[in-house]
Amino acid sequence: MTEPKQDPEKRPGAYRDFQQQVEAKQRRKLHSQRQGEHKAWFGLGMFGLVGWSVAIPTLLAIALGIWLDRTVTGRYSWTLLLLAVGIAAGCLNAWFWVSKEREAIERHRHQQEDPHE
Repeated sequence: MTEPKQDPEKRPGAYRDFQQQVEAKQRRKLHSQRQGEHKAWFGLGMFGLVGWSVAIPTLLAIALGIWLDRTVTGRYSWTLLLLAVGIAAGCLNAWFWVSKEREAIERHRHQQEDPHE
């Protein structure tokens, strides 16, 4: 025998929460299917952005270090010091871009899950 359908507001809390989670996952899946290849190209673009955001500051810092090593004589290697500084700056730059994009994705996901807000 089948149970009579209940009004969603009268269902137990755990069942209602589970139903809302399933609905949210279904909306995300449908949205992902509608996005299609755009999502894949976006991911590749983000991967490239992260790579270049680390590579460019590192290469610029190395170039500056080489120039300083040729013009300023000293006990320490400017190239090695600025290599470390360039990598650190590039990683911070990449972290900024990735966190900014993640916030946008989370905001979009939250809007999809709660369209009434």
